[in-house]
Amino acid sequence: MQPIFTSTTVRVDRLVLGAYGTNTYVLTSLQTSESLVIDAPAEAKKILELLQGTRPRAILLTHGHLDHTGALLPLKTALKVPVAAHREDSPRLPLKPDIFCTDGEKLALGAHEIEVFHTPGHTPGSLCFLVGGVLFAGDTLFPGGPGRTQTPADFRLILESLSRKIFPLPNETRVFPGHGEPTTLKAERPAFEAFRARHRDPRMCGDVLWASS
Repeated sequence: MQPIFTSTTVRVDRLVLGAYGTNTYVLTSLQTSESLVIDAPAEAKKILELLQGTRPRAILLTHGHLDHTGALLPLKTALKVPVAAHREDSPRLPLKPDIFCTDGEKLALGAHEIEVFHTPGHTPGSLCFLVGGVLFAGDTLFPGGPGRTQTPADFRLILESLSRKIFPLPNETRVFPGHGEPTTLKAERPAFEAFRARHRDPRMCGDVLWASS
């Protein structure tokens, strides 16, 4: 399997798993072979196979929906590494996280720092993780629009999360979402800014597309 992204310092591998085609990512330091799993959708055996040759250090959860956590229990049992999530999504999880991530926190992977962004909206405890110009966005941002929201208040939250925390990042930031293919902030920015500039229905929520909603 070819990695989805490689730099001089890190490698990112991806599997698409489960009924909803959820992405799980393995981030590996090329200097130390230490690795992190981002989300555990299903088929723990396949994730464990992908981790072979690396030194797993933790499982990071972008949020607590079942399609991102279905393999969490068997994966943690096999790896015996800490699980990191936001406190507000912990009631959704099949186990208690070992680490409660907070906005602006820095996690370590070898010599690398992973910056944590709390981006509520899709769920109260949604998180994004940034390392080496790569953003693991969970279901906060997809090509063409944000993650699904249940209420207008949730939509306002996700829009604020994206406006204040994600789109201020550099254009070249690569976005690896929880479903579907990668994008970049440069590719997403024009439609996002045009959407923000337009008048919109205050009742807006659900599945929103920047270009057509």
